[in-house]
Amino acid sequence: MQPNDKIKLFLVDDDALFLKMLEIEFLDTADFVIETYASGELCIENLDKNPDLIILDYHLDGIDANAMNGLETLDKIKEFDTTIPVVMLSAQDKIDVAIKCMHHKATDYVVKSETAFFRLKQIVSAVLHAQKVEKQLNWYMDRM
Repeated sequence: MQPNDKIKLFLVDDDALFLKMLEIEFLDTADFVIETYASGELCIENLDKNPDLIILDYHLDGIDANAMNGLETLDKIKEFDTTIPVVMLSAQDKIDVAIKCMHHKATDYVVKSETAFFRLKQIVSAVLHAQKVEKQLNWYMDRM
């Protein structure tokens, strides 16, 4: 996590309206530093800003048909840093898509639906809690 305890969250979606709604939802509920990107390429270019968590759309081809898709972007993120949690978002409610995302090392998979924002908040909270516990455990183990 960031030194000032603000959580840096990257939101990546080519649907400008959904991206804005997602940004507003997280700004309304917690103390986040949020950066939004309309493509996987833009997200990858900014990974040196060290996000604590990334929420990433599965398709990402609404603006540019030749854009990297979500899985390609996920793979590049994991090449950069395997520890960055990435939650995949998709309008597809298909188990094979979710399994494919998990095989590419996604932290979780959320279907864009009426419960998506609620699920995302739960997942983000759980991931951040796990990171905090791991950090405390590492601190404790270093002192033994």
